[in-house]
Amino acid sequence: MLRRTVTILAVAAALTGAAAAPATAVLPGGGVVPPAKADRLSVSVTDSADRAMDGSFTLACHPSGGDHPEAREACAAIDKAARKGTDVFAPVPKDAQCTMVYGGPVTARVTGTWRGKPVDARFSRANGCEINRWNALVPALPKAS
Repeated sequence: MLRRTVTILAVAAALTGAAAAPATAVLPGGGVVPPAKADRLSVSVTDSADRAMDGSFTLACHPSGGDHPEAREACAAIDKAARKGTDVFAPVPKDAQCTMVYGGPVTARVTGTWRGKPVDARFSRANGCEINRWNALVPALPKAS
């Protein structure tokens, strides 16, 4: 009788834990994304050519949401950039050799969590490396001309 009670309690605990565990999403290509609540970002943009994109937006992914004007496309752009195996929010390495092209005064700051990791990234279009980094996240960041 005691053995049967312990078994029933163990099964009940396992089922309760499974029901409480948040679901994960599988990306195209096989990558797994942590629970949806882990993918929430705040995007603040200043000095863009498109004044409608200046300001702060929230972006939730997996599923897409928030008040970002192109939430679904923004999440897809970040997922695509992340599949390339690099940290899309990492700064350009200090020793990187970048073309001296100026892409304008626009800047952005992205904070929050992505794939369960904290994010606090700054973006600009100060040189070729920064422009490439920015463009990888369009439309999460506005398309700059």
